[in-house]
Amino acid sequence: MKRILVAVILLCFVFQVSSSQEIWKRKRYEVIAGLGTSHFFGDIGGYSQDENVLGLKDIITYQTRFNVNTGLRYRIIPSVSARLGFTYALFHATDEMGSNKERGMEATTSAFETALIGEYYFLKSKKDNSYLFNTGRKSKFNKMIESLDIYVFTGIGGLAYNVNGNDVLESENMPDGGFTAVIPFGIGLNTVVSPDYSLGIELGRRSTFTDYIDGYTSQYSNSNDVYYFLSLTFNYKIPTSYKGKPLFMGKRRF
Repeated sequence: MKRILVAVILLCFVFQVSSSQEIWKRKRYEVIAGLGTSHFFGDIGGYSQDENVLGLKDIITYQTRFNVNTGLRYRIIPSVSARLGFTYALFHATDEMGSNKERGMEATTSAFETALIGEYYFLKSKKDNSYLFNTGRKSKFNKMIESLDIYVFTGIGGLAYNVNGNDVLESENMPDGGFTAVIPFGIGLNTVVSPDYSLGIELGRRSTFTDYIDGYTSQYSNSNDVYYFLSLTFNYKIPTSYKGKPLFMGKRRF
């Protein structure tokens, strides 16, 4: 009788562990919405290298604008995800704050980015694989760590942009818009709030293949334009059927 009881307990334990290991497959899709800041580094504005240690003087509120983003994430395996993202952003550049005040150029650029991104999670939330969060006696620090996802990302994308310059910039007769490929990479953090929702913050750099996002390049320029996005994100996990298809409200989870 004892052997039967032990066997039943072991079977239940194995079933519970194997079931929990498959929970992540039931929520492979995530919808993402985010809002944040954009930081542009081009040929208009900015300080010369001898005035600007590590480029810190170029990170100023006066040049900061915003970005609005959305996307769809698909988890391939627990530690790797793919994401399709869409971002609308404004960039601003002016000689008023920098080493070329006498030149007097200024530009505002509106841009739309589409990117396919791969994410690698080197720290994965322990809560992410459970429908019910553990409410045992643990320190607040341990609970916070267990709720975190931390990842690095990279990929490839495209940026369509349009430049609105002042009279000084327009007199240069340079391109006032165009399209360029971009290479995004960066780091992000999500904190799991519930089995269905998480909140996050992400910092990403975009390397571009053009020097005209601000509508200007000079003979002294030795690199293409660069921009950064800092975003706060809201992530919603869409339930997934056993066949791997996303389920929506009103449908049974089979």
